[in-house]
This record gives sequence, structure tokens and C-alpha cells, in this order.
Amino acid sequence: MMRALKIAATGMSAQQMRVETISNNLANMNTTGYNARRAEFSDLHYQQMSRAGTVNASDGTLLPTGIQLGVGVRPSAVSVHLAQGSLSETGNDLDVAIEGSGFLEITLPSGESAYSRDGSLKRNGEGEIVTSDGFLIEPNIVIPDETLSLSINPDGEVYAYFDDAPEGQLLGQIVLVGFTNAKGLEAMGSNLFRETEASGPPLQGVPGEAGLGTLRQGYLEASSVDAVREVTELIEAQRGYEMNAKVISAVDQMMGATTQVR
Repeated sequence: MMRALKIAATGMSAQQMRVETISNNLANMNTTGYNARRAEFSDLHYQQMSRAGTVNASDGTLLPTGIQLGVGVRPSAVSVHLAQGSLSETGNDLDVAIEGSGFLEITLPSGESAYSRDGSLKRNGEGEIVTSDGFLIEPNIVIPDETLSLSINPDGEVYAYFDDAPEGQLLGQIVLVGFTNAKGLEAMGSNLFRETEASGPPLQGVPGEAGLGTLRQGYLEASSVDAVREVTELIEAQRGYEMNAKVISAVDQMMGATTQVR
């Protein structure tokens, strides 16, 4: 009886974690460049009451299956479902969407590198191109004060146009960074990720080369969250939680009946 209570408790805990993951996805359905997360689970170890293949009788008959009793479920991972979000036109010169794989490289105030697919870039007081939080992108690109307009081509080249010059001036080139296992990146919040041993080292390259995506100026990548799918999974998780709760209620009634036996 007590084993059933513990098993049902692990099931309720697992479904609660699944609901929390779905809740975070729905909360970020309008976050630029956000990719949905999926909670993954594994069964716990098994108690071997009778091993398959052991001798069952004096004549040497072997058990074909045995008896294994599971003890519940455990979370194994919350993985990122990497998918291209739809592109939304903004018309802003410093908004860039990544079409394909890759991340922008960001330099944090600590000097540490971070990575993001959020291309809603800005211009700070020194004319440098920064993120919405004021972090510099790599390489550092400075926009002159007299610039009338900017052009960013699919290869990441940034051109400035001035009143007295018909041709644009090349200010620099935005690069992208790829990873052998992008799902292994550690989320930091604020649309930023950091490198881990699981992700592998960053592989920097020019947009459109080495398997990296290209840039589209004047667009932002929307979240890849599918609201209908998330709500469907939320209902499934709720039903799973309720069924595990019913198991606990049923075991409690069975234990109550046992104690009343005279």
C-alpha cells in the first residue's frame, strides 16, 4: 500500500513539473526568438521480486518474464525544441531576424560571452549597436552621428548612408555563432544563453556560410510556441495529475478498510 502512495506522489510531481514547463511556454508566446521547452521523464528503478530466466522448478523450468515492480517516475530533462519562428515585419533599421540556425554573440558587462536569437538591436549614446539591455554585440559596430539610414544585408554587412554620399559606407559585419549541440546551451534569462560543456564551443562564422542562417533587416523572429499544442498538453497534464491523485485517494480508502477489519 505504501509503495502505491509513493508511486502516485512521483506521478503528481512529474505532472506538476510538466504544467510549470507549459506555463512558461505560454507566458513567453510573444517573446522574440523564444523556443518552446518540453519536460521529459524516465521511469525509476525496479524492484526485482522474481528475475526472468531464473529456475522455477526442480525440473529446470525457467521463468519467461519474472516479476518487476516499478517505483515511479522522475524528471530526466527539460529540452528546448529548436524551431524557426515566423518572421514579423517591423520596419526598424536595427531589427534583424535570423533565418536558419545560429545566434548573435553578446558581450556582457562582466566580459563573458552570451548568445541570443533576439535581433531587436538598439543604438546607445556612443553610437554602438547593443541589445535591448544595453549589451554590446560582437564585433563592436559604431554608427556615426551623421548617419541618415542603415542597411544590413543577408550576409550581416552593415552600411551607413550619409547626406553627402550616395554610396553607403561599410561599418562592419555582424557574425553568427553556431554550436554542435545548441540544446545544451544554458538559458540565462533576458533571451540570453551561455556555453556549456554539453553545447560544445562556439563556432563563429559569416551568415549564410558553414550551415549558419542569414539575416533579414526590418524583421524579428516570433516565438515558436504553438498555443493550441500547449493547451492540449496542459489538459493532458491536468488529467494525469488528477488520476494520480485518485490513486492516492483509492489507496487511502483501501488502508482504511484494512484497519477496520476485525
